[in-house]
Amino acid sequence: MSRSSVQIRLSAPITRLPTENTRIIVAIARPWCVMKDPMRSTLRPDGRAVDALRDIEFELNVQHQSAGSVLIRWGNTHVLCSASIDDKVPTYRSEGGWITAEYAMLPGSGNRRIRRERNKVGGRTAEIQRLIGRSLRAAVDLTKMPPLTLWLDCDVINADGGTRCASITGATIAAAIALHSRGASLDRLVAAASIGVRDGHVITDLNYAEDSTCDVDLNFVASPDGIIEVQGTAEGEPFSHDHLLRMVSFGQQATATLFEKQRAVLAQVGITL
Repeated sequence: MSRSSVQIRLSAPITRLPTENTRIIVAIARPWCVMKDPMRSTLRPDGRAVDALRDIEFELNVQHQSAGSVLIRWGNTHVLCSASIDDKVPTYRSEGGWITAEYAMLPGSGNRRIRRERNKVGGRTAEIQRLIGRSLRAAVDLTKMPPLTLWLDCDVINADGGTRCASITGATIAAAIALHSRGASLDRLVAAASIGVRDGHVITDLNYAEDSTCDVDLNFVASPDGIIEVQGTAEGEPFSHDHLLRMVSFGQQATATLFEKQRAVLAQVGITL
């Protein structure tokens, strides 16, 4: 079988990092699947194989004044990830730099209006933005960063499951572009995928219909060097050790595909990781 195809649409030739008049859209078709599953057409609402990711598209330079930005369209989940640089570090940092993140769901991103968290963020938001920050800090040796703070803002425009995973995967691209503009680099890529168990079957990349009815919900964060974080919860009955190992295997397969997609996107702006 052939691997995922990559289609690139450019509005201007790429000779350097995107400028105000340069926009890049990289659309990556649904990946090939290793497994052959007889439940392919009946188990999942959209007919995907159990280990298949949804279609993913990256659009770079959507915010021309940020140090790096990408709009990631992951199925019907769309997240705007932007990176901003502050030329100072927190007082508790004695050397190097720092990476932190904020996450928000815009009012019209769900099936009902989501109130803006103006005074303080809710528990779910705080958990997710801490996860994004931890994940991206694992992508670089902070002590070797320039003395700056890299702010990563992830705003969900449309939510259909997997928003934290899309945020981590997109924020990695925005971070790589921002650091490149300062002559620095990430040490490794970071990507994340949602894995779950539904009707006894392990499945990859749950959309909202699947996520809201699954038996187990697990978020898998990794780099090419290994696992960064695993968050797994039984929504009802406890799950087995065999199911856990299978979910980790599905997560490793999914993130390996995501690393290929990230490399393809970053290559268009001269960044190799």
